[in-house]
Amino acid sequence: MYLKINNKKIKVIELRKFTERFRGLKFVFEKIDYALYFPNKSFISTNFLCQNIDIVLTDKANKIIFLKENVSSEKYIYKFKARNIYFLPLETAKYLEIGEKIPISKE
Repeated sequence: MYLKINNKKIKVIELRKFTERFRGLKFVFEKIDYALYFPNKSFISTNFLCQNIDIVLTDKANKIIFLKENVSSEKYIYKFKARNIYFLPLETAKYLEIGEKIPISKE
């Protein structure tokens, strides 16, 4: 799965298992160039993140309902209508807008 944002292809890693979701980006020091996808989730905490990221929350139809750029550690984000959460590399969410469908492709 890939995101196509600003003519850039970003690999998306889907996290379904509890251990994967719990680990996420905790204690990852190198700057990420990929996205993490948390399906069926409406709450996220950024505890123990060692880098800033962009966060996007989408509804069931994968339409963006919340964008937050340059999120640091120790933040809590919850949206009742959210169903999916994406952790994106820094400076990626500025090309997205609330209400549009997140641009996902299979290749």
